[in-house]
Amino acid sequence: MTRRNDELAAVIAETGWSQPVVAAAVVRVAAEAGVDELLTVKRSHIAMWVAGTRPRGRAADILRETLSRRLGRPLTLAELGLAGEVSDTVIRSEWDTDTLTTLVDLGRNSMDRERRRLFTGAAYSVGGLVLPKDPWWDEAPQRARSRGVGPHGRVGETEVRAVREMTEFFTRRDQRHGGVDGRTALYQYIVDDVARYVSGVFSSEKSRRSLYSAAAETVYVAGWMSFDASQHEAARSYFTLALKLAAEADDAPLAGHILRAMAHQAIDLGHARAALELATASVERKRYAHATPRERALIGVVRARALAVDGQRDKAVAAIHQAETDLAGATAGDDEPHRVWFFQEASLAHETARTLWALGDLNGALRHFRTSVRLRRADSFSRTHAVTLGYMGAVEAKQGDIDAACRTWSQALDAMDGVQSGRAREAAVTMRTVLSPFRNRGIPSAAAVDERARAALLRVT
Repeated sequence: MTRRNDELAAVIAETGWSQPVVAAAVVRVAAEAGVDELLTVKRSHIAMWVAGTRPRGRAADILRETLSRRLGRPLTLAELGLAGEVSDTVIRSEWDTDTLTTLVDLGRNSMDRERRRLFTGAAYSVGGLVLPKDPWWDEAPQRARSRGVGPHGRVGETEVRAVREMTEFFTRRDQRHGGVDGRTALYQYIVDDVARYVSGVFSSEKSRRSLYSAAAETVYVAGWMSFDASQHEAARSYFTLALKLAAEADDAPLAGHILRAMAHQAIDLGHARAALELATASVERKRYAHATPRERALIGVVRARALAVDGQRDKAVAAIHQAETDLAGATAGDDEPHRVWFFQEASLAHETARTLWALGDLNGALRHFRTSVRLRRADSFSRTHAVTLGYMGAVEAKQGDIDAACRTWSQALDAMDGVQSGRAREAAVTMRTVLSPFRNRGIPSAAAVDERARAALLRVT
């Protein structure tokens, strides 16, 4: 006789979700991970799993990630009454795998995933965010120095400059058009050129560190593009690899920059506790102290949002003020890394708005979203502009001003033209979800935006 899964029932009860809502959330995570066989999960599947039927295939892993996001903490399969499933198999830590091996394998896997979708079923998991202890970071540069070299010749400033130029190209393209298009080309570049340079012969320790830093930034951009495309586990893997390269370059500010991105992703996916741990790590070990003022502001304001979603209001507000001070101290003459070129007053306003939103200050959030929209150069930052307008409309709708929300969302849909972005797509989904109760009420503005959002979902990946 099948035993009822009381552990799973208890966790679902803790989420406050009904079984139909759990099913819908499982479908969303399955779609993100490319697990097509779970796109038809319904309430009846959840009921069967609670009754004691064992989930098949990748279902247990997807269910675990779905419930972990809702509760903001990592869950094990044992906590769900599903211990012994295949996804509980212990695998070798990413932190212990040679960086060069990972660099080549990850790039090839990514290209395969784009061409043939072979790498399906990989759900983003908070378990992959656990950072190594201090000795690992201290020993990273020496591990890189002792790495064997390949048959690729000497590597110097010419190669460093080439990597940085390619990274700049993809970064600017991502800001304008989103992260969906162009990723395959960047993956190919990582495998064909970046990996070759990393295994080269360096004329000096300075050259090695410069190349490793440049490589880390390229891999980071691949991660950010994957994140924007809603390929979250791929993004996490790239961010982890970029962080390893930054550690091997002994580049503390770059490591802080990458940890900030990892915290940003964890917040968006509902992993509040892990996000705060990552954001805290982003300011430790000289990562904040050695950063330029502009980069300090970027790292600091994301930490503010992590504090906000963790419920630490006073610390979040203090972190916002410090980020404002840091950005005010940035000048055009600073010797800044190119990776922070995008972070201007508009970006700070956007992140501040999201922090205040998390704190429940809708008026403050709306004020800062408006500032961000007013200050941003929409032609250069089309993707972010569309996403900001999407958030702004959501706040207006939450305040009960549907007409204002529709006006803002109309602008967001205009900005989405030519943008291929998972986050832009999520904004369109939010529009349709919020407007669904108004579809049959004869409100012209709501009907028009709803129809435009429906059409946008057909073209925005």
